[in-house]
Amino acid sequence: MKFIDTAEIKVKAGDGGLGMSHFRREKYVPAGGPDGGNGGNGGDVYLEATNGLSTLLDFRYQRFYEAEAGGKGGTNNKQGKSGDHLTLKVPCGTVAFDIESGEIIGEVLYEGHRLLVAKGGKGGIGNTLFVNSRNQAPTKTIPPVIGESRGIRLELKMIADVGIIGSPNAGKSTLITVISAARPKVADYPFTTLVPTLGVVSHKEANPFVVADVPGLIPGASQGKGLGHDFLRHIERTCVLIHLIDGSQETAESMISDYDGILEELSLYDKAILERPRVTVISKVDSLAGEEIETVTNQDALDGFRNYLKLKKTPYFEISSAFRIGITDLLDKIIEILSSVKKTEI
Repeated sequence: MKFIDTAEIKVKAGDGGLGMSHFRREKYVPAGGPDGGNGGNGGDVYLEATNGLSTLLDFRYQRFYEAEAGGKGGTNNKQGKSGDHLTLKVPCGTVAFDIESGEIIGEVLYEGHRLLVAKGGKGGIGNTLFVNSRNQAPTKTIPPVIGESRGIRLELKMIADVGIIGSPNAGKSTLITVISAARPKVADYPFTTLVPTLGVVSHKEANPFVVADVPGLIPGASQGKGLGHDFLRHIERTCVLIHLIDGSQETAESMISDYDGILEELSLYDKAILERPRVTVISKVDSLAGEEIETVTNQDALDGFRNYLKLKKTPYFEISSAFRIGITDLLDKIIEILSSVKKTEI
């Protein structure tokens, strides 16, 4: 299924039903007596989160949604039928914006979470309610209220405990295949990961957690270059970030450039992202496998980057996803951080 994480739609709540002006025909009742009923209220439009969806694809094919209008008031003071509400199913983590104002309407985060996005119109008032001692036969009614109509931009921000960030080819997809059952496409060229991938990680006796492998980041992403905001949107909800740096690069300078470049793009997009826990990981360090592989040719580059991190007083892990080395220590640290973060939230 194609992954779609943005969509623009128009929603229209139901209009209120007309109130009736009517008189019943009864002997000894002035002018027959007013008995026009009120109109029914129009239906509302809601968004509802469901775990059964992972994309906004359906909203690319249908752009207009309208709730049912209220029924007209009847004779004998009968209230018009209220219009049925319209509920649009969306993935958990969907945010709704008003297209005209750009303001956030709200978001739906968990199964069954609902958000009112368009309010139905109130039904009109029939002539019965205008009877008084000086006007025994009123013909006046109050017209119904038109249902709210608005354009909405939907954005899906994936909900994950841990987000894996890094330049293209840093090893994000390979890592998520090692630590979870997720199977993203893996290949040796930029932007293999074109859509976010979620995986559930179970490690030792700790509670399982969700990790997101999101598209690679390039310079200028904060301005929308490359996959741009399509990448950055999906790390906003994460509690912990795993920052991967490709340890197979030929020079320390290229590793340093990757490392600092990603931090700069995160800062330009939202400085608050840099304040959350972040674990620095040098990936593809196959020298950890010892004699199982050929002699490593970029040892000087690795040493240079290690020294750079030490000068910045940045703790780091080294892993080889290909040989499943260093993964246990990394997951132990992630669980430790998640436990600390969740205790703080409680």
